[in-house]
Amino acid sequence: MVCNEHVPALDEDLKKTLGPATAKVLAEQLGLHTVLDLLHHYPRRYAERGELTSLTELADQIDEHVTVVAQVADARILTFNGGRGKRLEVTITDGSGRLQLVFFGAGVHKPHKELLPGTRAMFAGKVSLFNRKLQLAHPAYEPLGAEAGESDAAAAFANQLIPIYPACKQLESWKISKAVDAVLPRAREAVDPLPGALRDDRALIPLTEALLKIHRPAAKADVEDARRRLKWDEAFVLQAALARRRHADSLLPAVPRRPSPGGLLDAFDAKLPFTLTEGQQTVSKEIFDDLATEHPMHRLLQGEVGSGKTMVALRAMLAVVDSGGQAAMLAPTEVLAQQHHRSITEMMGDLAEAGMLGGSDRGTKVVLLTGSMGTAARRQALLDLVTGEAGLVIGTHALIEDKVQFHDLGLVVVDEQHRFGVEQRDALRSKGKQPPHLLVMTATPIPRTVAMTVFGDLETSVLDQLPAGRSPIATHVVPAKDKPHFLARAWERVREEVENGHQAYVVCPRIGDGDDEPKKKPSAEDEAEKRPPLAVLDIAEQLVRGPLAGLAVEVLHGRMDPADKDEVMRRFAAGEVKVLVATTVIEVGVNVPNSTVMVIMDADRFGVSQLHQLRGRVGRGSAPGLCLLVSEMHEASPARARLAAVAATLDGFELSRIDLEQRREGDVLGQAQSGVRSSLRMLAVIEDEEIIAQAREEATRVVAADPELERLPGLKAALDALLDTEREQYLEKG
Repeated sequence: MVCNEHVPALDEDLKKTLGPATAKVLAEQLGLHTVLDLLHHYPRRYAERGELTSLTELADQIDEHVTVVAQVADARILTFNGGRGKRLEVTITDGSGRLQLVFFGAGVHKPHKELLPGTRAMFAGKVSLFNRKLQLAHPAYEPLGAEAGESDAAAAFANQLIPIYPACKQLESWKISKAVDAVLPRAREAVDPLPGALRDDRALIPLTEALLKIHRPAAKADVEDARRRLKWDEAFVLQAALARRRHADSLLPAVPRRPSPGGLLDAFDAKLPFTLTEGQQTVSKEIFDDLATEHPMHRLLQGEVGSGKTMVALRAMLAVVDSGGQAAMLAPTEVLAQQHHRSITEMMGDLAEAGMLGGSDRGTKVVLLTGSMGTAARRQALLDLVTGEAGLVIGTHALIEDKVQFHDLGLVVVDEQHRFGVEQRDALRSKGKQPPHLLVMTATPIPRTVAMTVFGDLETSVLDQLPAGRSPIATHVVPAKDKPHFLARAWERVREEVENGHQAYVVCPRIGDGDDEPKKKPSAEDEAEKRPPLAVLDIAEQLVRGPLAGLAVEVLHGRMDPADKDEVMRRFAAGEVKVLVATTVIEVGVNVPNSTVMVIMDADRFGVSQLHQLRGRVGRGSAPGLCLLVSEMHEASPARARLAAVAATLDGFELSRIDLEQRREGDVLGQAQSGVRSSLRMLAVIEDEEIIAQAREEATRVVAADPELERLPGLKAALDALLDTEREQYLEKG
């Protein structure tokens, strides 16, 4: 990502250099197509000939392809099936742990001759669990020290760092290493994207040197120098792209939208039965200041679960209606769109009933637009939008369709940004006569540097205090396997809450109607993982027959007919359904203040931030909330440590950091950021906080001085490479 992909030599297809067979595997398995791609496929780590790799870390890498450097401790051939079958078992050690290798059938003879006790080699294979022991079955291996016959070679060999590359079954690390050798001379043609002054100020090595040192370091210091330089490239090129986007946005015209005194917003505020929190007031002021300018607002509103983001967004929407414009809210699911529509019309009361009997003369019309609406209702909604009768519209992707036209769209509010691709958001924005203002909301708190990297083209506002009257949520882990009576007690608690007039959620990882069999092989953290995740339909049936017999239990999941989904949600909101057994469709925005308890089954199969989101559905009224995280994982497992972290704090920002540290960044950055994995190879958003913050300042300064980057052709070329179509989507999200 960091050089000019348009230099022909670097843009050359790998087939030319490596031949079609190797090039095909690199392209299909690792997404590497050009010389440049391969130069940016950095080693994951380095093994030293003199030191042994840690085998103790493999427990976390079950089902993954690994490369280890170790020494053969012993090898023995076993027979089975009355002597007809042969199995070679080799034990390797690295001083920290031992690992079993197994070879079967005719494949035992060659390794039996080559892997003698004392032999050091690189071994590559997929880690599996057999009889509760880690093993590699039929690993590929490369003995180390074969060329030790020549003394010079032997000395060089002994001190060399061996690069271990991210590999795949079809191509081991050492074969990738040979492919890199073939293209490494081309690194000299790389165009440097960093301005010379920045390189000098930060004492960074030139790009060519960094590429040579990352792939073929002579010493550990080389690796450090190269990593530091390559991290700066990634951070700076990405921030320059975002800075250019912010600069371009700042030049767009927009209609200033100011609320009119004594208008709709004032009438709404006068009706509120509570005062806004200090945080809501501060954030509202930031938004109103932005709306009053002649350039479109681009703001990200991050708020803790339940901090009152919808209220802040609604007041912004009303201010725009006051000024004669319209506001649209885009929600990721029909359940959520209907929920927002219900809660907004309830909060507005007669102000949402313009033109209706008993409606306020200062009011407006609030319409809902979703894909499953009937034709007549849909036609009326479209008419209300194009005439301007409806000041507010809440909808799903249906809002984006060509048929939808607005009278004067002034503000777009996007709820749960990470669920929308850029095309969808831009399609909605293009419906304004001039670019509308944009407010993006997320209830998934994002650490500062991730916000800078992923939403770097947006200004950020944070709501971190909960409104008065919000109840605390107690969270406990229920170890279902070690202590089955804890699970029995959990169902008793649900029953008690229902008997006290409250309601409950039970959340499961999957639906269970046969179409959603888990695609992903579970990681073998222990026996519990052997079974598929618990399913809504199965659990609901067990509860109705067993611990919750006699209570009104209903199911809710994504594959139900939209009308049925809405009916179940309506009955749950009305209190007719006491226990809702659901998938994560209830994760965001569902607001039923009477729900006080949530039981999350197989909680270890959800991410930390997702558990925090789910938990935010209870304790929304005056009664305290209770969240029970049910897991069959044993106490010492990483999964249980994650659950303990969720139980220990209600601070979403703290949890999002833990989430990032524990999971691979790609999961956290999410699918909406499609290009980020392809561009961030070296940069770790939590670890490299400082570099990202500094790169943002540098990039903002450089772009302000030279928006077209005419004086920095290397940077311009790197941006063109970064902003090819796939990656553009990632940056366009803002």
